[in-house]
Amino acid sequence: MRNEHPPDLSLFLDILQTLEAIGAPYMVIGAFAGVVYGITRTTYDIDIVVNLGEEHIKALVAVYPPPRYYADPIQMRDSIRMGIMFNIIDTTRGEKADLIPLTMASRYRKAFGRRVRQTVEIPGVEPLDIWCARPEDVIVGKLMAWDEGRSRKHETDIYEMMVFHYLGTDLALSVKLDEAYVNAQARMLGEDVAELWAAVKAAACQEAERRAIEEE
Repeated sequence: MRNEHPPDLSLFLDILQTLEAIGAPYMVIGAFAGVVYGITRTTYDIDIVVNLGEEHIKALVAVYPPPRYYADPIQMRDSIRMGIMFNIIDTTRGEKADLIPLTMASRYRKAFGRRVRQTVEIPGVEPLDIWCARPEDVIVGKLMAWDEGRSRKHETDIYEMMVFHYLGTDLALSVKLDEAYVNAQARMLGEDVAELWAAVKAAACQEAERRAIEEE
């Protein structure tokens, strides 16, 4: 029988709290980070970029010991060296969290240096203060993902973030979004990406104006 219960975020949230506790540098990217900036869809995946030293690896292994957990220090070290994802698995709950080493792509390093502290609110969970990618880096990541697979969800996520930005729902967040930076990155990604970005911006601006008129 098919399991109708959606996966929860227990392991991911526990790992975030552990990274905080052991002082391991990290950054949440993707749709989960985008929730702070206006994305409304429910996502059960948290993409976490980590910059682990040997002391952090040892601490993670100590916090997630076998037999319940799979947190292999050899896999972590090899993944960091080769620039590939590794995972921590909760065998009791059947949950797996993939972690992305900073060495996986040069674009992560640039975004990592620009990361910001944000508060994420999740229904049923106490608000979390975590390190997130900046809004423009979330958007650029989604433009890259759209270019690779042309998934509509990335287009929708960007649209919602830009409506949020143009509405100025949260002035502090709105000011942080560097639109000129995204313009430049979109052009570098190619004509199709630049056209999509321009179209999404125009639609989001129009929607923000419509909502503002309705609220008058």
